[in-house]
Amino acid sequence: MSISETGTHRPILRRLSPVVILLAAMWLIHFVDFVLPFVTFTGLGLLSWSVPGMLGILTAPLLHAGWPHLLSNTVPFLILGALICWESGRRFWTATAIIALVGGLGTWLVAVPGTLTVGASGLVFGYFAYLIARAFFAPKSPHRLGWLVLAVILGLVYGGAMLQGLAPWQFGVSWQGHLFGAIGGVVAAWLLYRRSAPKVLGAAG
Repeated sequence: MSISETGTHRPILRRLSPVVILLAAMWLIHFVDFVLPFVTFTGLGLLSWSVPGMLGILTAPLLHAGWPHLLSNTVPFLILGALICWESGRRFWTATAIIALVGGLGTWLVAVPGTLTVGASGLVFGYFAYLIARAFFAPKSPHRLGWLVLAVILGLVYGGAMLQGLAPWQFGVSWQGHLFGAIGGVVAAWLLYRRSAPKVLGAAG
């Protein structure tokens, strides 16, 4: 197999394109929402305990309540998402789908009925949890030590902010979205690395 076939030397932008595309979609949607009069997309967010509001499982991560909300999510989303993309774009999309589904359903069920939730912070918490859990669920490999080191670094850099984001007394902050997003990240890591673990065959006796 040639080096080009392994994909280890793909251009950086191509490797990171999934997270860049998703982040660009968030910015484009918010820009259109900002410049067009009498148009708002936030009503398409996740509306708890509403069957039509379940559509927000797909749309809510792309919507934000304002520029400060979008800006606060942009940097951690890009950094954490890029770390997942660096390994595999397919894993990024799969993990994102699992996190959005688990995080959305959990928020829909637990949040106060009629609560409207928007923002990518659930994905941010999910990516963080995924990267931490990956170090423990992944099969033994030469890369596992590096993943453990990365998990420790992420814990030191983002751990305090993540714990603060789970506090239920913060006004205007969806701790439910953060909590279930993180749970979705753990589920995604478990599913993806359980599936990728090599099977060990016993010798015939």
